Amino acid sequence: PFDSKGDVDKTACKKLARYYANKGVKSLYICGSTGEGFLLDNEERMEVVESVIQEVGDEMTIIVHVGCPSTKHSAMLAKHAEAAGAHGTSAVPCVYYRPSEESVYLHWTNITEAADLPFFIYNIPQLAGVALTMPLFREMRKNPRVAAVKNSSMPVQDIQMFKAEGGEDFVVFNGPDEQLVSGLAIGADGGIGGTYGVMPELYLKIEELVKAGNLEEARKVQYAANEVIYAMCACHGNLYGVIKEILKIREGMDLGGVRKPLPSLIPEDAEQVRKCVALIDRAMDEYCR
Repeated sequence: PFDSKGDVDKTACKKLARYYANKGVKSLYICGSTGEGFLLDNEERMEVVESVIQEVGDEMTIIVHVGCPSTKHSAMLAKHAEAAGAHGTSAVPCVYYRPSEESVYLHWTNITEAADLPFFIYNIPQLAGVALTMPLFREMRKNPRVAAVKNSSMPVQDIQMFKAEGGEDFVVFNGPDEQLVSGLAIGADGGIGGTYGVMPELYLKIEELVKAGNLEEARKVQYAANEVIYAMCACHGNLYGVIKEILKIREGMDLGGVRKPLPSLIPEDAEQVRKCVALIDRAMDEYCR
Protein backbone atom coordinates (compact mmCIF):
# COMPACT_ATOMS: atom_id res chain seq x y z
CA PRO A 1 0.00 0.00 0.00
CA PHE A 2 1.10 3.52 -0.84
CA ASP A 3 -0.10 6.84 0.54
CA SER A 4 -1.00 9.91 -1.51
CA LYS A 5 2.69 10.83 -1.83
CA GLY A 6 3.62 7.41 -3.14
CA ASP A 7 5.35 6.32 0.06
CA VAL A 8 4.72 3.04 1.88
CA ASP A 9 1.57 3.39 3.98
CA LYS A 10 2.34 1.49 7.17
CA THR A 11 -1.13 1.96 8.61
CA ALA A 12 -2.70 0.53 5.46
CA CYS A 13 -0.24 -2.39 5.60
CA LYS A 14 -1.54 -3.24 9.04
CA LYS A 15 -5.18 -2.90 7.98
CA LEU A 16 -4.64 -5.17 4.99
CA ALA A 17 -2.86 -7.79 7.09
CA ARG A 18 -5.68 -7.68 9.64
CA TYR A 19 -8.25 -8.09 6.86
CA TYR A 20 -6.60 -11.31 5.70
CA ALA A 21 -6.24 -12.65 9.23
CA ASN A 22 -9.93 -12.04 9.84
CA LYS A 23 -10.76 -13.91 6.60
CA GLY A 24 -9.02 -17.03 7.86
CA VAL A 25 -5.90 -16.77 5.73
CA LYS A 26 -3.16 -18.74 7.46
CA SER A 27 -0.01 -17.11 6.16
CA LEU A 28 1.24 -14.04 4.33
CA TYR A 29 3.99 -13.94 1.71
CA ILE A 30 5.02 -10.30 1.65
CA CYS A 31 7.11 -8.09 -0.65
CA GLY A 32 6.74 -10.54 -3.53
CA SER A 33 5.51 -9.82 -7.02
CA THR A 34 2.06 -8.57 -6.03
CA GLY A 35 3.64 -6.68 -3.15
CA GLU A 36 5.77 -4.75 -5.67
CA GLY A 37 8.82 -5.77 -3.68
CA PHE A 38 11.26 -5.18 -6.51
CA LEU A 39 10.04 -1.58 -6.80
CA LEU A 40 10.73 -0.78 -3.13
CA ASP A 41 14.08 0.11 -1.67
CA ASN A 42 15.40 -1.92 1.25
CA GLU A 43 14.20 0.54 3.87
CA GLU A 44 10.68 0.48 2.46
CA ARG A 45 10.63 -3.30 2.40
CA MET A 46 11.71 -3.31 6.02
CA GLU A 47 8.85 -0.95 6.87
CA VAL A 48 6.35 -3.32 5.27
CA VAL A 49 7.77 -6.30 7.15
CA GLU A 50 7.74 -4.53 10.50
CA SER A 51 4.20 -3.23 10.02
CA VAL A 52 2.77 -6.63 9.09
CA ILE A 53 4.55 -8.49 11.88
CA GLN A 54 3.47 -5.91 14.45
CA GLU A 55 -0.13 -6.47 13.43
CA VAL A 56 -0.43 -10.22 12.83
CA GLY A 57 2.97 -11.78 13.53
CA ASP A 58 1.60 -13.73 16.51
CA GLU A 59 -1.36 -15.05 14.51
CA MET A 60 -0.04 -15.83 11.04
CA THR A 61 3.02 -17.37 9.47
CA ILE A 62 4.96 -14.54 7.81
CA ILE A 63 7.22 -15.38 4.88
CA VAL A 64 9.29 -12.46 3.62
CA HIS A 65 10.46 -12.31 0.03
CA VAL A 66 13.98 -10.87 0.25
CA GLY A 67 15.06 -11.35 -3.35
CA CYS A 68 17.07 -8.45 -4.82
CA PRO A 69 19.30 -8.12 -7.87
CA SER A 70 22.30 -8.30 -5.54
CA THR A 71 23.04 -11.00 -2.99
CA LYS A 72 24.31 -8.36 -0.55
CA HIS A 73 20.97 -6.58 -0.32
CA SER A 74 19.06 -9.87 -0.21
CA ALA A 75 21.15 -10.96 2.78
CA MET A 76 20.52 -7.63 4.52
CA LEU A 77 16.77 -8.12 4.14
CA ALA A 78 17.01 -11.70 5.39
CA LYS A 79 18.82 -10.55 8.54
CA HIS A 80 16.18 -7.91 9.09
CA ALA A 81 13.34 -10.38 8.58
CA GLU A 82 14.75 -12.63 11.30
CA ALA A 83 15.24 -9.70 13.68
CA ALA A 84 11.70 -8.47 13.02
CA GLY A 85 10.18 -11.83 13.89
CA ALA A 86 9.39 -13.35 10.49
CA HIS A 87 8.97 -17.10 10.21
CA GLY A 88 10.73 -17.65 6.90
CA THR A 89 12.44 -16.02 3.95
CA SER A 90 12.17 -16.56 0.21
CA ALA A 91 13.90 -15.26 -2.89
CA VAL A 92 14.00 -15.45 -6.65
CA PRO A 93 17.35 -15.74 -8.42
CA CYS A 94 19.10 -12.56 -9.48
CA VAL A 95 17.05 -10.89 -12.21
CA TYR A 96 18.19 -9.04 -15.36
CA TYR A 97 21.48 -10.97 -15.56
CA ARG A 98 21.08 -14.60 -16.56
CA PRO A 99 23.14 -16.24 -13.82
CA SER A 100 24.54 -19.74 -14.06
CA GLU A 101 23.18 -22.47 -11.79
CA GLU A 102 26.28 -22.09 -9.65
CA SER A 103 25.53 -18.37 -9.26
CA VAL A 104 21.92 -19.09 -8.30
CA TYR A 105 23.11 -21.71 -5.83
CA LEU A 106 25.52 -19.26 -4.19
CA HIS A 107 22.91 -16.48 -4.16
CA TRP A 108 20.35 -18.61 -2.35
CA THR A 109 22.93 -20.21 -0.07
CA ASN A 110 24.27 -16.83 1.07
CA ILE A 111 20.73 -15.74 1.89
CA THR A 112 20.19 -18.84 4.02
CA GLU A 113 23.45 -18.10 5.84
CA ALA A 114 22.30 -14.58 6.67
CA ALA A 115 19.30 -15.62 8.78
CA ASP A 116 18.47 -18.64 10.92
CA LEU A 117 15.08 -19.12 9.25
CA PRO A 118 13.51 -21.66 6.91
CA PHE A 119 14.11 -20.69 3.29
CA PHE A 120 11.54 -20.95 0.51
CA ILE A 121 13.00 -21.25 -2.98
CA TYR A 122 10.94 -19.11 -5.39
CA ASN A 123 10.80 -20.77 -8.80
CA ILE A 124 9.30 -18.39 -11.36
CA PRO A 125 11.30 -18.92 -14.57
CA GLN A 126 8.94 -16.90 -16.78
CA LEU A 127 9.99 -13.74 -14.90
CA ALA A 128 13.38 -14.61 -13.41
CA GLY A 129 14.73 -15.98 -16.66
CA VAL A 130 16.21 -19.08 -15.01
CA ALA A 131 14.47 -22.20 -13.76
CA LEU A 132 14.94 -24.43 -10.75
CA THR A 133 16.34 -27.55 -12.38
CA MET A 134 16.44 -30.90 -10.63
CA PRO A 135 20.27 -30.86 -10.28
CA LEU A 136 20.09 -27.41 -8.66
CA PHE A 137 17.18 -28.52 -6.48
CA ARG A 138 19.14 -31.54 -5.27
CA GLU A 139 22.08 -29.33 -4.32
CA MET A 140 19.82 -26.88 -2.47
CA ARG A 141 18.13 -29.74 -0.62
CA LYS A 142 21.45 -30.49 1.10
CA ASN A 143 21.03 -27.18 2.93
CA PRO A 144 19.02 -27.86 6.13
CA ARG A 145 17.44 -24.40 6.01
CA VAL A 146 15.84 -25.04 2.63
CA ALA A 147 12.31 -26.00 3.64
CA ALA A 148 10.07 -25.40 0.66
CA VAL A 149 9.58 -24.33 -2.93
CA LYS A 150 7.10 -21.69 -4.05
CA ASN A 151 6.59 -23.10 -7.50
CA SER A 152 5.21 -20.59 -9.99
CA SER A 153 6.29 -22.39 -13.15
CA MET A 154 3.32 -23.22 -15.35
CA PRO A 155 3.78 -27.02 -15.78
CA VAL A 156 1.86 -28.51 -12.88
CA GLN A 157 4.00 -31.65 -13.02
CA ASP A 158 6.89 -29.59 -11.65
CA ILE A 159 5.09 -29.73 -8.30
CA GLN A 160 5.02 -33.51 -8.48
CA MET A 161 8.72 -33.62 -9.32
CA PHE A 162 9.72 -31.40 -6.40
CA LYS A 163 7.47 -33.31 -3.98
CA ALA A 164 8.80 -36.66 -5.10
CA GLU A 165 12.42 -35.54 -4.84
CA GLY A 166 11.97 -33.50 -1.67
CA GLY A 167 10.21 -36.17 0.34
CA GLU A 168 7.09 -36.24 2.48
CA ASP A 169 8.17 -33.46 4.84
CA PHE A 170 9.32 -31.08 2.11
CA VAL A 171 6.76 -28.36 1.37
CA VAL A 172 5.78 -27.28 -2.14
CA PHE A 173 3.39 -24.39 -2.76
CA ASN A 174 1.37 -23.96 -5.95
CA GLY A 175 2.11 -20.57 -7.49
CA PRO A 176 -0.11 -20.03 -10.57
CA ASP A 177 -3.47 -18.91 -9.20
CA GLU A 178 -5.36 -20.36 -12.15
CA GLN A 179 -4.28 -23.93 -11.33
CA LEU A 180 -4.63 -24.24 -7.55
CA VAL A 181 -6.97 -27.23 -7.88
CA SER A 182 -4.52 -28.96 -10.19
CA GLY A 183 -1.57 -28.13 -7.97
CA LEU A 184 -3.24 -29.41 -4.81
CA ALA A 185 -4.49 -32.51 -6.60
CA ILE A 186 -0.99 -33.44 -7.75
CA GLY A 187 0.57 -32.89 -4.33
CA ALA A 188 1.05 -29.22 -3.43
CA ASP A 189 0.79 -28.51 0.29
CA GLY A 190 -0.93 -25.17 -0.24
CA GLY A 191 -0.98 -22.13 -2.47
CA ILE A 192 0.58 -18.69 -2.59
CA GLY A 193 -1.01 -16.29 -5.04
CA GLY A 194 -1.57 -12.63 -5.81
CA THR A 195 -5.22 -12.68 -6.84
CA TYR A 196 -6.00 -14.53 -3.62
CA GLY A 197 -5.91 -11.01 -2.20
CA VAL A 198 -9.24 -9.93 -3.70
CA MET A 199 -11.14 -13.18 -3.16
CA PRO A 200 -9.51 -15.16 -0.33
CA GLU A 201 -12.77 -16.91 0.46
CA LEU A 202 -12.83 -18.61 -2.94
CA TYR A 203 -9.31 -19.98 -2.59
CA LEU A 204 -9.93 -21.12 0.98
CA LYS A 205 -13.03 -22.90 -0.33
CA ILE A 206 -10.95 -24.58 -3.06
CA GLU A 207 -8.49 -25.82 -0.44
CA GLU A 208 -11.32 -27.07 1.75
CA LEU A 209 -13.02 -28.93 -1.10
CA VAL A 210 -9.84 -30.56 -2.41
CA LYS A 211 -8.90 -31.76 1.07
CA ALA A 212 -12.41 -33.22 1.38
CA GLY A 213 -11.97 -35.03 -1.93
CA ASN A 214 -14.68 -33.05 -3.68
CA LEU A 215 -12.73 -32.23 -6.83
CA GLU A 216 -15.83 -31.64 -8.95
CA GLU A 217 -17.03 -28.79 -6.74
CA ALA A 218 -13.49 -27.48 -6.31
CA ARG A 219 -13.17 -27.28 -10.08
CA LYS A 220 -16.33 -25.17 -10.27
CA VAL A 221 -14.92 -22.70 -7.75
CA GLN A 222 -11.61 -22.62 -9.62
CA TYR A 223 -13.44 -21.81 -12.85
CA ALA A 224 -15.26 -18.97 -11.09
CA ALA A 225 -11.97 -17.59 -9.72
CA ASN A 226 -10.36 -17.89 -13.15
CA GLU A 227 -13.21 -15.93 -14.72
CA VAL A 228 -12.39 -13.11 -12.31
CA ILE A 229 -8.67 -13.33 -13.13
CA TYR A 230 -9.30 -13.13 -16.86
CA ALA A 231 -11.54 -10.10 -16.33
CA MET A 232 -8.87 -8.44 -14.18
CA CYS A 233 -6.25 -9.00 -16.88
CA ALA A 234 -8.52 -7.34 -19.45
CA CYS A 235 -7.98 -3.94 -17.82
CA HIS A 236 -5.50 -1.52 -19.39
CA GLY A 237 -3.74 -0.85 -16.11
CA ASN A 238 -1.44 -3.20 -14.23
CA LEU A 239 -2.98 -6.23 -12.49
CA TYR A 240 -1.70 -5.03 -9.12
CA GLY A 241 -3.48 -1.71 -9.55
CA VAL A 242 -6.66 -3.62 -10.38
CA ILE A 243 -6.28 -5.62 -7.18
CA LYS A 244 -5.99 -2.44 -5.12
CA GLU A 245 -9.01 -0.86 -6.82
CA ILE A 246 -11.17 -3.94 -6.21
CA LEU A 247 -10.25 -3.93 -2.52
CA LYS A 248 -11.12 -0.24 -2.37
CA ILE A 249 -14.57 -0.87 -3.87
CA ARG A 250 -15.41 -4.11 -2.04
CA GLU A 251 -13.73 -3.52 1.32
CA GLY A 252 -13.30 0.26 1.58
CA MET A 253 -9.51 0.02 1.87
CA ASP A 254 -7.55 2.77 0.15
CA LEU A 255 -4.24 1.16 -0.78
CA GLY A 256 -3.13 3.86 -3.22
CA GLY A 257 -1.83 3.19 -6.70
CA VAL A 258 1.13 1.31 -8.10
CA ARG A 259 4.72 2.41 -8.42
CA LYS A 260 6.16 3.31 -11.80
CA PRO A 261 7.05 1.85 -14.21
CA LEU A 262 3.89 -0.20 -13.55
CA PRO A 263 1.03 1.50 -15.41
CA SER A 264 -1.84 3.04 -13.47
CA LEU A 265 -5.48 2.39 -14.22
CA ILE A 266 -7.13 4.69 -16.74
CA PRO A 267 -10.74 5.99 -16.67
CA GLU A 268 -11.76 3.41 -19.25
CA ASP A 269 -10.84 0.65 -16.77
CA ALA A 270 -13.58 1.66 -14.33
CA GLU A 271 -16.32 -0.37 -16.02
CA GLN A 272 -14.12 -3.46 -16.27
CA VAL A 273 -13.17 -3.21 -12.60
CA ARG A 274 -16.86 -3.04 -11.67
CA LYS A 275 -17.36 -6.17 -13.76
CA CYS A 276 -14.63 -7.87 -11.73
CA VAL A 277 -16.33 -6.86 -8.49
CA ALA A 278 -19.67 -8.22 -9.75
CA LEU A 279 -18.05 -11.53 -10.70
CA ILE A 280 -16.47 -11.86 -7.25
CA ASP A 281 -19.74 -11.05 -5.51
CA ARG A 282 -21.59 -13.61 -7.63
CA ALA A 283 -19.02 -16.31 -6.94
CA MET A 284 -19.08 -15.55 -3.21
CA ASP A 285 -22.88 -15.85 -3.17
CA GLU A 286 -22.76 -19.16 -5.01
CA TYR A 287 -19.92 -20.91 -3.21
CA CYS A 288 -19.08 -19.20 0.09
CA ARG A 289 -22.37 -18.16 1.70
